[in-house]
Amino acid sequence: MLFTLLAERYERGSVLLTSNLPFSGWEAIFKDPMTTAAAIDRLVHHSVIIELNLPSYRVEQAKKAKQGRPADASESASGPEPGKP
Repeated sequence: MLFTLLAERYERGSVLLTSNLPFSGWEAIFKDPMTTAAAIDRLVHHSVIIELNLPSYRVEQAKKAKQGRPADASESASGPEPGKP
């Protein structure tokens, strides 16, 4: 289904796609190396790739919840406010 979408939109319109998998892990999605290569080729041709290597906000919140510490609504993704633990 994703391949069909990419094929239909190829050079016809924009696609915004986010993924937590590197392209090397996409064979787990498509199961076929040729389909994987074709999908990636269509996706990256004429594209701008923005790679963010940032800590996951959700993982940090889950760790806090597991420790029994409630998530503070005043905390931002950058961390607690100055002076707060």
